[in-house]
Amino acid sequence: MTRLTGKALELLNRPNFAHLATLLADGSPHVTPMWIGTEDDLLTVNTAVGRVKYYNLRRDPRVAISLHDQRDPYDRVIVQGRVIEVTEEGAVPHIHELALKYLGRDFPLPPGQTRVVVRIEPRRVIV
Repeated sequence: MTRLTGKALELLNRPNFAHLATLLADGSPHVTPMWIGTEDDLLTVNTAVGRVKYYNLRRDPRVAISLHDQRDPYDRVIVQGRVIEVTEEGAVPHIHELALKYLGRDFPLPPGQTRVVVRIEPRRVIV
């Protein structure tokens, strides 16, 4: 595992949107803009059961994440990693935590939606 430090951690902890790349069943990439968080040396994202990225992450744990500073798009971090956990446990508080970071308020959960928190272990970090 690669540690998140310095500039990478600074960019990841600010409300900069990340782009999460997963792999479809045929091996082609699927990229989605995401809110992102950190937890110790892991990256965290949150999604709903039933979305394309959810199935991709369950089938193939390899991911890549690209994030740039909203104030300076040339200031960026790229992470290649692996999903080490997809769980419903703690997912609702986690989405509210991310919403507070990005929106300044709680997330309006749609009725019946099942949320999951995804923990990603960085394998390579490029700043």
